[in-house]
Amino acid sequence: MTDPGKSDLKPLPPTPVAPNVEQRIMEGKPGLRTNLDLVNECDNFPHHETDPTVYDTRLSSYYAFRLSRSTPTLGYVLPFVAETLRGVPSWVLDDDEGLLILHIPQSSNPSSPNNAPDSEPGSTHATAAERSAVMASTAAAMRATGAFDVLKGWRDELYPVYGAGGELLFSIERAASPLFGVVTYGVHMTVFTKSVSTSFVDSGGEFGSKKEGEEQIKIWVPRRAKSKQTYGGFLDNSVAGGIAAGEPAFECLVREAEEEASLPAELVRRRTKAVGTVSYFHVRDKMAGGEAGFLQPECQFVYDLELKEEDRLELRPSDDEVEGFTLMEVEKVKEALAKGEFKPNCALVLLDFFVRHGLLDCDNEENYIEIVSRMHRGFEFPILRTGRQAPE
Repeated sequence: MTDPGKSDLKPLPPTPVAPNVEQRIMEGKPGLRTNLDLVNECDNFPHHETDPTVYDTRLSSYYAFRLSRSTPTLGYVLPFVAETLRGVPSWVLDDDEGLLILHIPQSSNPSSPNNAPDSEPGSTHATAAERSAVMASTAAAMRATGAFDVLKGWRDELYPVYGAGGELLFSIERAASPLFGVVTYGVHMTVFTKSVSTSFVDSGGEFGSKKEGEEQIKIWVPRRAKSKQTYGGFLDNSVAGGIAAGEPAFECLVREAEEEASLPAELVRRRTKAVGTVSYFHVRDKMAGGEAGFLQPECQFVYDLELKEEDRLELRPSDDEVEGFTLMEVEKVKEALAKGEFKPNCALVLLDFFVRHGLLDCDNEENYIEIVSRMHRGFEFPILRTGRQAPE
């Protein structure tokens, strides 16, 4: 297997760093965001069902990343990224078909079952470990050029990429995943409390008012550290994190809950409820860290955890990724959402929470059907098959 060298990669100019919260609000659309605006900001890649012309036009401007000409597309790659791989060993660019193919020559060992001559470029014959090695060396060489700002957020953490049968095809450095547009996975949990209102509360918003004796929900909301490369200073979900290769979703949640919010693992395991998924196709901007325009189809496994008064627990940071937590009334959360203070995918998770808890419905939201359907987008790429042990 050939290791792509630094000299083969074509450098690109750097781009500015991500703006802070105040800049984002100033540069965004005037006025408050509607719930549909929040969905549009996160799920912002065109839909074939609603606008096939725009979808097809956009698609024609990317390279389709595949393991061979005939295998499913794993992600969409921007032309300037694909161009850096032109002529690099282990990569084949087909301009006529718009394909970027991961190519690993078959073994020349006569005793190997993979000793047939290469008739077509590809790596379907290779193992997940062999593909992962090529992806690792490619990402490292790209990082060494200093041309991609997105790689300045290098994590030394691997994300899995799956095939049509749910099998692991390869793992890729987390920071490099947007370069190839592959589907990524994460966990998001809303930690909340319930109490009975003892006085009239006028929310002045579309979720209505609270009267004495009515149930009141409050949500634990963290503010991301301003030093974070992605969405520094934004509001977030109570617990959230990316799922690494070989890590089951729930184990990822337990780990993140301890690391980010100081929640006891025993409590999380015993009381957390799995409540579904939220999926979307996001076109990244500079606030996500690095260059704008990278594609990020993503699926989040969603969980709820209700804390009781007798638990006597308060969420607090246990690392430097969170500045602090606030227990916010739903009305205050809604106001922050409308002001664009939440990280885009976290806004979607909160809208999903509102729907499931009857806080957002067809009586108080005119775009209810579109919002609900858009929060569960299907992908044209292979995805993880659940209900099995996470592959290493």
